[in-house]
This record gives sequence, structure tokens and C-alpha cells, in this order.
Amino acid sequence: MLTLYGIPSCDTCRNARKWLDQHAVEHRFHDLRVDGLDIQMLERWSDRLDWKKILNTRSLTWRKVPEADRENMSRNRAFATMIERPTLVKRPILESKKLIAVGYSPERYAEIFKSH
Repeated sequence: MLTLYGIPSCDTCRNARKWLDQHAVEHRFHDLRVDGLDIQMLERWSDRLDWKKILNTRSLTWRKVPEADRENMSRNRAFATMIERPTLVKRPILESKKLIAVGYSPERYAEIFKSH
């Protein structure tokens, strides 16, 4: 099953969900705030791509993280920080057994789902 991880109030997540619905791509939505974020998810994602691609360092939440904590961020510290503040996850994350993609653009999703 294809899962889209994100936050309902995020415009990019809403656009990704809308694109998937318009193109009849069956998926489920996982709200990172309500449904949760755990270490197993982060480890699974980082097994398939660099953990730095998962951490949203351009967000308002990131700017609220104390500078001392942002400096020399390690994988383990990043994971702990993301679990504490799920809005630090770069969104949306699209995952199935065969794929993982971070972020959204109509062109990128069209490429991913060109068979649909």
C-alpha cells in the first residue's frame, strides 16, 4: 500500500494528496502529528535515502530549534529532534515497498506514476 506521510495543514501535502486523488492513485494518508512518527519509520526511510533529505532545515520549526542543537546535527540527534517535533520532517514523504520520495511536484509525481 502506498502511504503519503505529512500534515493536513501543509499546502504541499494538500497538493500531493489532490494530485494522487485526481490521478486515481490509491493511497492512505498518515498524519505525522496525529498518527505519529517513530524511530522505526525514520530508520526505514533513512535506509533508503540520506537522513539529511528527511530533515526540513528550511522550516519555521527548524529556526525555533536552539542554534546549539542545530550545529553539527548527527543522524541520531536529528531523529530525536524530528520525533519531538514532527513538523521537522520534510513533507510529504511518499512510501511503498518499491519507492520512497520526499517532496512534491506535479512533474515528479507524473514521472513516478507514469503508468497511471
